[in-house]
Amino acid sequence: MKYQFPDDDKPLYMRVYGYYKNMIMNGTLAPGQKIPSIRRCSEELEISRTTVENAYMSLAADGYIISRKNSGFYVSSICPDDRNKNVKASRKNTQQIIYNFSSAGADKESFNFDLWRRYIKSALRQDERLLSYGEPQGEYELREAIASFISSRRNVVCSPQNIVVGAGVQSLLHILCSVISEKKKVSFSDPGFRQGTAVFRDHGWTITDEDPDVIYVNPSSVSESGDVMTVEERFSLIKSALDAGRLIIEDDYGSEFSYFSRRTPSLQSLASGKNVVYTGTFSRLLLPSIRMSYMVLPDEMMEKYLNIAGDYNQTASKTEQIALCQFIRDGHMASQIRKLKKLYAAKSSMLTDIIKDVFGNSVKILPCGSGVMVKASFTGVREPDKLKERALAKGISFRCTVNKNGEAVLLLSCTSVKTEELEKAVLLIKEVI
Repeated sequence: MKYQFPDDDKPLYMRVYGYYKNMIMNGTLAPGQKIPSIRRCSEELEISRTTVENAYMSLAADGYIISRKNSGFYVSSICPDDRNKNVKASRKNTQQIIYNFSSAGADKESFNFDLWRRYIKSALRQDERLLSYGEPQGEYELREAIASFISSRRNVVCSPQNIVVGAGVQSLLHILCSVISEKKKVSFSDPGFRQGTAVFRDHGWTITDEDPDVIYVNPSSVSESGDVMTVEERFSLIKSALDAGRLIIEDDYGSEFSYFSRRTPSLQSLASGKNVVYTGTFSRLLLPSIRMSYMVLPDEMMEKYLNIAGDYNQTASKTEQIALCQFIRDGHMASQIRKLKKLYAAKSSMLTDIIKDVFGNSVKILPCGSGVMVKASFTGVREPDKLKERALAKGISFRCTVNKNGEAVLLLSCTSVKTEELEKAVLLIKEVI
């Protein structure tokens, strides 16, 4: 198909020149990368070789490409000044995060890589099983293990038939939107959950707090400050949703770390498994790169789901599903959770002590339901948005809100910052403040 160059008064060879120059300038073609030969370019763009040759000679004359004998044409590594300016501007606008207190990433000490490798290797030995695609709903044995696991830890009412496995909650929400396609308005307790809101918008939903059809809530963090929803609030939400004919989607992300207060039952269990879609993930308990999530559909939704299940391929790795199933069955998931709680409790305590030592009486540590986060209020410090901007300029990222006095409250997750780096990070925060 002939390439349609922009209409202008320039000769054709200059338009070819501009075509390649733009790709070099915006980084599509990198320094040292080979560009098509004159013959191939002539065939691809359906123009004469003479036109291409004139364009290439002009590019070479201006320093954008170089010719190598018996090899071809390559993007120059000695960029023209205007390209250097673009590259420098791009680097200047990209902030390098040194200490990420807003991340839900993992501490390297939190995961036994050798143990997980053994389970992956064991899964890879199941040759015959790996020759086929995974079940759209997830491997049955894994769904059995998940059902047992969430029933014992979160009192979730379900069977393996109610569980759908996927690579991340976002992929599962796409399926859910097709199951509940008759509904069109959804509210989010956390409007900052971009991955969730994006899915519903892509399906034509309206994100609103006014008379929604569906309520998306994370009871373990119902506000920007990381507050945990009380049992009374959970019962109230269940009743109001049922009375108004609204569906609840319970994202139980992070519930295992809300352990400084007494563990609170899931909404799904309090509702006896009715009118609540329960979602969870193992990414937080294992590694963010192990994309393994699940949702539990109420019985009343299963018929509609089964009618469309064949339209969706399984997104989670079959190998990882097999490995995770045995990992859970052998009791390693429970051990992993105990290990994480101990590690992050110690890090949170250490971070709290460092903040108190560095800031003294000018800081107040506030109660926080999350076991991986420290909430600190700073006397006289306001304008949290400007505070975050200054922090980013120094390579620090954190969440920030305000208290009733308009003072900044920093929400510092300890998971991604190394233990030995905590003091340096806090001293840098002091410079920012």
